[in-house]
Amino acid sequence: MRFAIATACAALLGVLINAGGLRASTSCEALARLALPATTITLASQVDAGPFSPGGPAATPSSINAPRAFCRIAATLKPSTDSDIKMELWLPAAGWNGKFQAVGNGAFSGAIPYAAMTTALGRGYSAAGTDTGHAGGSASFGLGHPEKVVDFGWRAVHETAVTAKRIIAAYYDGGPRFSYWNGCSAGGRQAMKEAQRFPADFDGIIAGAPGLDWTGRAAQAVHVASKLQQDETAHLSTADLQLLHKAVLDACDALDGVKDGVLENPAQCTFDPGVLQCGGTSNGACLTSAQVSTARLLYSSQPNPKTGRVITGLERGSELGWTDLGWTASARATGLDQFRFLVFKDPGWEIKKFNFATDIVRAEEADNDTINALDPNLGSFIERGGKLIQYHGWSDPQISPASSVQYYQRVLERLGGPGKVQDAYRLFMAPGMGHCSGGEGPNRFDMLSALEAWVEQGKAPASILASRAAEGGQLRTRPLCPFPQVAKYKGQGSTDDAGNFVCEE
Repeated sequence: MRFAIATACAALLGVLINAGGLRASTSCEALARLALPATTITLASQVDAGPFSPGGPAATPSSINAPRAFCRIAATLKPSTDSDIKMELWLPAAGWNGKFQAVGNGAFSGAIPYAAMTTALGRGYSAAGTDTGHAGGSASFGLGHPEKVVDFGWRAVHETAVTAKRIIAAYYDGGPRFSYWNGCSAGGRQAMKEAQRFPADFDGIIAGAPGLDWTGRAAQAVHVASKLQQDETAHLSTADLQLLHKAVLDACDALDGVKDGVLENPAQCTFDPGVLQCGGTSNGACLTSAQVSTARLLYSSQPNPKTGRVITGLERGSELGWTDLGWTASARATGLDQFRFLVFKDPGWEIKKFNFATDIVRAEEADNDTINALDPNLGSFIERGGKLIQYHGWSDPQISPASSVQYYQRVLERLGGPGKVQDAYRLFMAPGMGHCSGGEGPNRFDMLSALEAWVEQGKAPASILASRAAEGGQLRTRPLCPFPQVAKYKGQGSTDDAGNFVCEE
């Protein structure tokens, strides 16, 4: 019934949108007088299309080229006595598509994500973003402020969504017909938290490379760094990483039937870096015993000794994204902040003090499901009719792609198998893609259009077209397949053409 009503509304509004889009029914400036719970509207002004600088303490320092004129709303939300959440909502003055899109943040970011909001505005959406309740990119905000940690963990996003919809309804004399979330990395974590905790906030959710195992990723990055800080001979240079990556591809590239410099499914690759071991120094031609141990450590998963839950490592194929201290600098910095300010509550805590066996247990217990998004019970979101697309690059060096696979499998176990899940939740693994983008595989795709078709027309994505300009400018396209399916070559035609592949298990 819900889908039928939504479809009918979409058809009716589509006539208006095709004729030029929906327009405001009240003035932008009048919204400054709007009374909302625990909310102070601090700005309500019309912005013309073209360049403008957002300014303000919560702003990412950059100029924005607005694709259309819009009503800019800034507000401060105080759902707790220690909350100070900044949010913005951009409302198209004309040409509104009748829909709302909220966008995600990165790491411990305390800045409103204007770039992503600009993209959403360009597609006709009313767009919203938040600073998650603090300023700056460190977790120091959480020291002595547990309510601010809750704001960062989930409350800022939820309150922003609720407030934005109320303002939209006041401006257009009616709320959005569909609401979407779109985020990657920390924004992917926020996405999963919304689906788990607030199933009514969004009709459709995109969760890219989600940092859903926030404490686990922090522990893995700090664990590796603590080992490498103690032994410089175990570091891997750029030449060492190139050697290791080439060896991985030589061993596993053709396992999917196509030798193209990309691993379709790294989980099938059992390459052991020990085959590169030699005596003496490596010089980019081989690896020392200590360097082999480093590579094995980065690939390895570690169990939480108390709960038994596996904290996943990085996948084979991600080597070109590693650093001299293992995981990316961002992963390491986020991990250090996590343990320094949120676990041990000691600004002087150092990586060298880390002990995996005890500290991962302490980290998970300290988090208490505030930031982690590991709850596999998506039943309420699915029953309500929500649609969730999760994607992750197999070569991600920052957030373990195996954590996405692990979570998906836990959802299936909790809800009773693929038949109970596939009509609402699908995972797409992108071969060769790095963190949210980049990498050697096809890494450009339009997840939002696929989600819109699923939510608004009931067309579940059987595959999603991805592309990449390969060497020499040749465009390579491939289908991204819903896990556990993979793209298999049909045996004829160019392997750079997605049409010559089929999604199969």
